[in-house]
Amino acid sequence: MDLSIIILNYKQKGLVKYCLKNLLALSLPFKFEIIVVDNASGDGTAEMIKSEFFGVRLIQAEENRGYAAGNNLGIKAAQGKYLLILNPDLNILSGAALKLHQFMENHPQACLVGPKILNPDGSLQYTCSRFPDWRLPFFRRTFLSRTKAGQKWNEYYLMTDWDHQSNRPVDWLFGACLMVRKSALEKVGLLDERFFLYMEDLDWCRRTWEQGLEVWYAAEAEVIHYHQRLSAEVSIFWSLFSKTARLHLFSWLKYFFKYSGKDLPKGK
Repeated sequence: MDLSIIILNYKQKGLVKYCLKNLLALSLPFKFEIIVVDNASGDGTAEMIKSEFFGVRLIQAEENRGYAAGNNLGIKAAQGKYLLILNPDLNILSGAALKLHQFMENHPQACLVGPKILNPDGSLQYTCSRFPDWRLPFFRRTFLSRTKAGQKWNEYYLMTDWDHQSNRPVDWLFGACLMVRKSALEKVGLLDERFFLYMEDLDWCRRTWEQGLEVWYAAEAEVIHYHQRLSAEVSIFWSLFSKTARLHLFSWLKYFFKYSGKDLPKGK
């Protein structure tokens, strides 16, 4: 098996159905499987897959233990040489999947590779970043983002000084769409399940670099993302009232406590 496509669902039945229809229409010159992990969503997704998508492997989690734990269930069950971790609100075409696969074949040191992700209107989503420092929640989530210092920090962090038109190694990639070399996970490990939601992708990429492997942005592969990241748009004050924003803040704290006092990976 060349490729395992893993989709994690939590109460996104309509998006999963649309995503699966697109995936089953892919025309690829190699064998691939599709795995859906239902994170105890109870929204009828599991029943829909059983009745409408007979070729799709379904894994039903007993409880919702978060993004990392759910995807790890799919990773453990996957048989492919490469894994494509895909959010259900993404539309990936045959060309993008093939280019990501070819990229991995041509770059044996690459453990993780992500495509160029576009909004439905064709505008760029900044989905690769430099490693953050302690200023992240202040310059991303408060009025300080509008200050000169905050704008300068965000431009550096989001790599807006680069046109995103070429392939290049990057510090880390957002986890909405990642192709993974499964054999490399023997060194890097699975997603850290201490992160319920957010920062698990940053942590995974950092561990990849620490093991002497590489993380790449493949601009030649393009996918459409129908979801806007909301966590960076909510202030620290309002995060007291937003469950999603609180999860993001708690994950940020876990990440920085985990790596407090540790140097960045060599070469990064």
